[in-house]
Amino acid sequence: MNRPTTLTLGPIGRPKLGRDGRTMVVSIPISFRRQGGRKRVVTPANAEAWSPSKPQVDNTLIKAVVRAHRWRNMLESNLFSSVRELAKAEKINESYLCRVLRLTLLSPAITEAILNGLQPDGLELAQLLRSIPAEWDEQKILLRSLARKAGRR
Repeated sequence: MNRPTTLTLGPIGRPKLGRDGRTMVVSIPISFRRQGGRKRVVTPANAEAWSPSKPQVDNTLIKAVVRAHRWRNMLESNLFSSVRELAKAEKINESYLCRVLRLTLLSPAITEAILNGLQPDGLELAQLLRSIPAEWDEQKILLRSLARKAGRR
C-alpha cells in the first residue's frame, strides 16, 4: 500500500527582488501530496480561498470590436472606396461607423480582455465610443480610472 508522501515548500514571505534587479521572487507556501498516484495541491489551513474572477462576457462590446475589425478589413481590401460608401452599404450612420472603427486602435491586451470577458467592471461601449487615446499606455490608465469609478457606484 502506498503511503502518502508530502512535500512542503517554503514559509510565507514577502516578495524579494532577485539578484538581477529585474526579477521579483515570491514565496508561496504550498504542499504536494501524493495519494494513489494523484498529485493534489493543498494550501495552508489559514490561507484565504482564491479563485479567478468569472468572465463577464459583454456581447455588445464584443460585437462592436468584431464589427470594427470587419469594417476595417473591408476598407483596407478596397471592397469599399470610402467610409461613406461602406456606411451606405451597411445602412448605418457614417459618424457611428467612424466611432466604431476607432475600436481597432485598442491595445491588443484590451481587445483580448474584451473578447475573453475579462474587461474592467462597468466598462460600456458608450465609454469606448466617446474618445479613446491612441497610445496603449494611456488607454490602460483610462480603463483603470473607469473601473475605479464603476467600483464606487
